[in-house]
Amino acid sequence: MDGGSSLNILYVDTLDAMHIPRSELRLVGSPFHRVFPGAWAYLLRQIDLLVMFGNRANFRSEVLTFEVVDFPGSYHAILGRPCYAKFMAIPNYTNLRLKMLGPNDVITVSSAFSHAFMCNHEHFKLATMVINSSELPRLRESPTPATPDCNKPNSSMAFHQLKETKAVGIDPTDPTKMVRIRTRLLAK
Repeated sequence: MDGGSSLNILYVDTLDAMHIPRSELRLVGSPFHRVFPGAWAYLLRQIDLLVMFGNRANFRSEVLTFEVVDFPGSYHAILGRPCYAKFMAIPNYTNLRLKMLGPNDVITVSSAFSHAFMCNHEHFKLATMVINSSELPRLRESPTPATPDCNKPNSSMAFHQLKETKAVGIDPTDPTKMVRIRTRLLAK
């Protein structure tokens, strides 16, 4: 479940595991971004699949369009807002449940916290690997940026503490962790 995703995503490994031939995919010319922070856009292919939630006594099925991506993922698929809209489903991320109306009762799809944690951990490792593999060559090629000298008295980068501030503790167990906030707002 990903309520922030404007796409339903299916990984090519899942497509292969379902024994769906790649000839069933439609070519789409639009790229998408932000699967991994800093990663480049990938061209997509789409497929329409019948998706069903529930059991024999109480089920719903709809045809969903999935964007098939050709890179590894820690999930089989990601259900985004288009899925929720089509099924009129309500995700609850705190309890890891997806609920929707069925013909006889409410259909609830659940997951275990341990499974969600494992998938998130795998996704983090995979995202870190992808970002590092794409950014490392660029960092090697780019010149080292100049570091501003903040110790100069006239430096525009220097931090100047205002007199109208007060210290506020941010951690009740550690009184040394403080932030400074301004005590007077400027009039516009």
